[in-house]
Amino acid sequence: MKKEELLNLKTIFLNRLSTSDQGTFGKLYDYDKLNKWILELPWNDNTFNISCIPYGSYVAIPYKYRGRINSFKLLNVPNRSNILIHGGNYAGDKSAGYKTHSAGCLIIGNKVGTIEKQKAVLSSRIGLREFIRYMNNKPFILTIKENIQITKSKIFY
Repeated sequence: MKKEELLNLKTIFLNRLSTSDQGTFGKLYDYDKLNKWILELPWNDNTFNISCIPYGSYVAIPYKYRGRINSFKLLNVPNRSNILIHGGNYAGDKSAGYKTHSAGCLIIGNKVGTIEKQKAVLSSRIGLREFIRYMNNKPFILTIKENIQITKSKIFY
């Protein structure tokens, strides 16, 4: 994307709120009507397939699978590839015995709850469809903010 195009993209924010072996939960919002939950893997030093991604800003583009747009792909994530915003329920640490539907991706939903004694996002398919419609299949900038310390290598004030 050209710099001029980037300047015109809508910015969406992800505010990370809590983290444990069951996942990292946050709110996805803008300053209009958007209000969704995001579930990511726990921080594990940005390790491929077992960690959430570093905080920062990323361009997200509509992603087609089987001929239709059904997720968004984040571009230029450091040391990572194929990071999507998609449906699912779990993003737990498999090494701690939890289920996951994420290999580093962001799972979107309308609610947070519990399934089979594990914290999860709920109404995920509906939430994803609503989000795709809300974004009108257009690219955007995702800015991830941490209100909790999850990255051990950074200093927060």
